[in-house]
Amino acid sequence: MKELKVCIGSACHLKGSYDVIEGFKKLISDNGVEDRISLKAAFCLGHCTEAVSVEKWDGTILSVSKDNIEDIFKNQILCDL
Repeated sequence: MKELKVCIGSACHLKGSYDVIEGFKKLISDNGVEDRISLKAAFCLGHCTEAVSVEKWDGTILSVSKDNIEDIFKNQILCDL
């Protein structure tokens, strides 16, 4: 199972980490990949200025917001499963 870690540290929390987590939950469910992707919360991923930071299973750090979450999920997560 591949793991996505969403930062819930201070900067990311203020920039909407809750919305990103909820968005990923919905996208994972809607695309039927619950058995392939696990979603975890993480404290500071060290990219506070790029918040909300999300770490992919390969170590890539993505800057995600509720505005770009669908594109990122489709183009950088689903295609890499």
